[in-house]
Amino acid sequence: MNLRDIHTPVLLERCIELLAPALERDGAVFVDATLGMAGHSEAFLERFPELHLIGLDRDTDALRIAGERLARFGDRVSLVHTVYDGSAEAVASAGFERADAILFDLGVSSLQLDVADRGFAYAKDAPLDMRMDQTSGTTAADILATYGEGDLRRIFERYGEEKLAGRYARAIIAARTHAPLERSGQLVDVLVAATPYAAQRTGHPAKRVFQALRIEVNRELSVLERAIPAALGILPVGGRIVVLSYQSLEDRLVKRALADASASTAPAGLPVELPEHAPRFQLLVKGAELAGDEERAVNPRATPVRLRAAERLREDA
Repeated sequence: MNLRDIHTPVLLERCIELLAPALERDGAVFVDATLGMAGHSEAFLERFPELHLIGLDRDTDALRIAGERLARFGDRVSLVHTVYDGSAEAVASAGFERADAILFDLGVSSLQLDVADRGFAYAKDAPLDMRMDQTSGTTAADILATYGEGDLRRIFERYGEEKLAGRYARAIIAARTHAPLERSGQLVDVLVAATPYAAQRTGHPAKRVFQALRIEVNRELSVLERAIPAALGILPVGGRIVVLSYQSLEDRLVKRALADASASTAPAGLPVELPEHAPRFQLLVKGAELAGDEERAVNPRATPVRLRAAERLREDA
C-alpha cells in the first residue's frame, strides 16, 4: 500500500506556512492532534529537521500505519493513543510542558472511509460500526437498535441537519421490528425507501444520516468543544494553531472558540483597556479559508474544508 497514492494531505503548504513561524527554533514541539496516516506530520518532520512530533489518534490502525511511515524519524516522534481533547496529557506524557504548534484535521480520515468494513461509507456494504477507536465504545448498529424515535430524530436533525429526520427515525423503528439493522446496505435500503422521489434528486438520502451516526458514535462535537480550549492552553506566546473543518457544525465550534480566545475581556464602557483584558490570541486568517480550485481538482476531499488559525499573544491572566 502506497500511502501517498491513497492519502493526499489537505492544504498542506498553507498549514506549513501558517505554523512555520512557531516551529523554526531548535527543539520545537509540534502536535498533530488528528494524526491519521501521517501525511501532514511526515511533511512537517521533513521540513523542520529539529522538530519533535507528538501525534495523537484514537484509531489504532492509523497509529500502526503512521508508526511505520514515520519510523525513519526515530526518537523525534511520539505517538499517543488518545482522543484529541487529550492533547495536554499527551504532551506531558512525552516529556514536554508546552507545544509550539498544533494542527487539527477534523472529520473522518481517508483510512476510515477507504476500508469498507469500518462502516463509515454508505456506498459500501459493511457492518455498521463507525467507531474511530475500535477497541471500545458503542457502534452505529447499537444506536440503531436501542435509541427511541425521539433520540434518532434528534441526532439526525442536530448532527446531520437532516430535514427528513422524523420520517427516517420512524422508518428505522419500523424496520428493526422485523430484523436488526446491522449492515450499511440494510440502512441505506430503509432510508431510500423512506425518501420521497423528489428529495432523492437533491443528493443521496443516506449522506446526512451516516454523518449524524458517525458524530454520535464518536462524540465528535462534545470532544471538539473540549479539544480546542485544551490545545490553546498548552501554546506558549508565539505558539500557533491551525484547524481544518469539513462540515458546518465543526466549523461553528472552532469559530466560536477562536473568537472567544481572541476577544478583549474589557468591560463595556471602560475608557482604557487594561493589560489583563487584552486578547490572548490573534486570528491569522480572515474568516475561514477555502481550498483553491487547483487543489480541489487534484484532491476532491479538500472541497468542503474550512481553515482557521490563531497565534497566542500573551499568557492567560
